[in-house]
Amino acid sequence: MEHISFLVTVVIITALAFDFTNGFHDTANAMATSIATGALRPKVAVAISGVLNLAGAFLSVAVAKTISGGLVDEKAGIRPAVVFAALIGAIIWNLVTWLRGIPSSSSHALYGGLIGATLVSVGMHGVHFDVVVTKILIPAAASPIVAGVAAWGATKIAYRTTAKGSENVNTKGFKAGQIASASLVSLAHGTNDAQKTMGVITLTLVAAGAVAPGSNPPTWVIVSSGLAIALGTYIGGWRIIRTLGKGIAEIEAPQGFAAQTASATVILTSSHMGFGLSTTQVCSGGIMGAGKAGRTGRVNWSTVRKMAYAWGLTLPAAGLLGGGGALLVDRGAVGEVLLALIGVGASVWIYLLSRRQRIDAGNVVDATTVGDGPTPLTTVPAATGPIAA
Repeated sequence: MEHISFLVTVVIITALAFDFTNGFHDTANAMATSIATGALRPKVAVAISGVLNLAGAFLSVAVAKTISGGLVDEKAGIRPAVVFAALIGAIIWNLVTWLRGIPSSSSHALYGGLIGATLVSVGMHGVHFDVVVTKILIPAAASPIVAGVAAWGATKIAYRTTAKGSENVNTKGFKAGQIASASLVSLAHGTNDAQKTMGVITLTLVAAGAVAPGSNPPTWVIVSSGLAIALGTYIGGWRIIRTLGKGIAEIEAPQGFAAQTASATVILTSSHMGFGLSTTQVCSGGIMGAGKAGRTGRVNWSTVRKMAYAWGLTLPAAGLLGGGGALLVDRGAVGEVLLALIGVGASVWIYLLSRRQRIDAGNVVDATTVGDGPTPLTTVPAATGPIAA
């Protein structure tokens, strides 16, 4: 019993660590365009986003219940060690994509890790594949398209309705609107992504017999999950902010306002319906639509293709990592310790690699390269705008 209690504690801490990586990985979703257009200073943007992510965590538990009682069968023999394996896989994938500045889905990393670990440790009957299709795969395919079309239409309307006005006045007005719309995206992100960690912790508690199957997340789970994602958000995922703010299209204030408003609407609607969609994919779709509807209509499809590859790889890659972790934890305490060491070692190694080329609030909008490391994703000329499609 002492071993199980200790393991449950370790799993909860690991889940909050994932929540932290989710926060800095997904800060760009809400604030990249506001930072790129100058509507908000970088540090102010991430502070606002962090506070609103925390507030959003208290608005709903629908997505949390999709994770804890919908995606996998709570009664199929899910053990805390299986959840631990899933979380390690998700964290490693999050850090790898963050290092490369790729806006992949933290949500799908978590889903993939959980599905892979459950399949290896429990079997096919442990995963509710109907839920995977209806509440994960279909929203993953539809949400960026819906957000993109909505942002395209909103951008067209924004430019047409302000065509006869002063450009300086219009820009100031839309920048003010961006502050409101970016705040709404942050609030929406808290209602969706913070809940995923709540669901994982609740699933762990159910597996340990601490709470009954089908229970809502306890209050302390909601609070701790909200705080973890808020802190991660404040740290700032500057690498991914650079990609979303400059790498897809050169965004002006009207486009940023339209993209953020469309994205927030899609995320809030999906959260209410319990869809565990990817806020990264939604916000990226919104930026694509707004970029296409802008003055030049240009979108950097090279960056978009690389993002799409990462989106497609996330679920299976995290699944393989989670499944590999499950093979280790099935060997008992030795395997659990080994997996923990692998997770810590991989995280430290990736962090040290990131120090070779620092990206922070001071240079996130100054550089002309998108991504980082030896092979940048692409180059966006600062003076001429985005690369043509």
